[in-house]
Amino acid sequence: MGPMITVRIEREQRPLSRNERRAWRVVQVLVWLVGAGIVGALILRPAVGLFALWNVLIPVAPALMLVAPGVWRNVCPLGSTALLARHLGLSAERRLAREWQARFLLIAVGALLLLVPLRHVVLDRIGPVTGFTILALALAAIVAGSVFDWKSGWCSGLCPLYPVEMLYGSKPLVAVPNAHCERCVQCTSPCPDSTPGVHSLTAATQPAQRIAGTIMAGGFVGFVWGWYQVGTYPADEAWSHLGTVYGFPFAGLGLTLAVFLVLHRLLPPRSEAQLVRSFAAAAIACYYWFRLPPLLGFAPTQAGALVDLSGALPAWTPAALRVATIGLVGAWLVTRPDAARSWAGRPPLAAAGRSSLADA
Repeated sequence: MGPMITVRIEREQRPLSRNERRAWRVVQVLVWLVGAGIVGALILRPAVGLFALWNVLIPVAPALMLVAPGVWRNVCPLGSTALLARHLGLSAERRLAREWQARFLLIAVGALLLLVPLRHVVLDRIGPVTGFTILALALAAIVAGSVFDWKSGWCSGLCPLYPVEMLYGSKPLVAVPNAHCERCVQCTSPCPDSTPGVHSLTAATQPAQRIAGTIMAGGFVGFVWGWYQVGTYPADEAWSHLGTVYGFPFAGLGLTLAVFLVLHRLLPPRSEAQLVRSFAAAAIACYYWFRLPPLLGFAPTQAGALVDLSGALPAWTPAALRVATIGLVGAWLVTRPDAARSWAGRPPLAAAGRSSLADA
């Protein structure tokens, strides 16, 4: 094990009132129904489902993880699915050792990097395949939540979006109440929900955790850039281009990861958080650099458009959007003063086991 690292956790939040908890449950159910509707549409009405998933939900996700990751953690449909067994008292509530927490994180990163390039091959164009892929993830979430305690198995473990949350969510605008955990049972260490300023390398003392965090911190921006260098292939040819589909994202990942490792070695340890945030800002800016103009219709085809405003907006709109995105995200994650805010408040500790998470 690596050196002992002190991690400050958020002060204990007051218990939610019955009305507050009921309000969150209503929102969780509504969002879950929206998610279920998208999955159903992917299978039964593929064009509608693909539009809703890739042109509405996914473009919003990075911004939400940047501004209010705690909101997403409270209402994520897969998270709610994973935690249903625990809420109903049906989970085995097994404790997950720190070594396995780290391995789960590494598996989550691997799943993310495996699935995203498949969008070029099949997930962007064949709704039923995408729908059943999400159902497979939902099944994995149910199993993880039924076996392991609270968020350790899925939300802070195997979920492929969890590494992205850790990368983007280090400076949230608001900390919301934790709407899932009524009592803190210290299921993960450190707790991503209640650790102020958490990022990809926070208390990464386990080898697998360090590897996963470093890949995300340094390599994800290159992975995103590489993904957008891959063209769209005819459906009957896509599988024959797997080398290109995976080659560009992983080449980009390797390039920016090398730069990150050099900078990490040259800069003093106190600069680690700022270095991670700088690369995180670059990853978000890179995503919106490529995604925002097509969303508004500024693309050769309208397949990825949310609404076509290309005829109503000036030709310099894409450039303005890109400059604004770089400025806003950079100011948010790099130059804005660190408020040391967590994603959510920490629920009261359970009666048993009030030991601190500070020895993570």
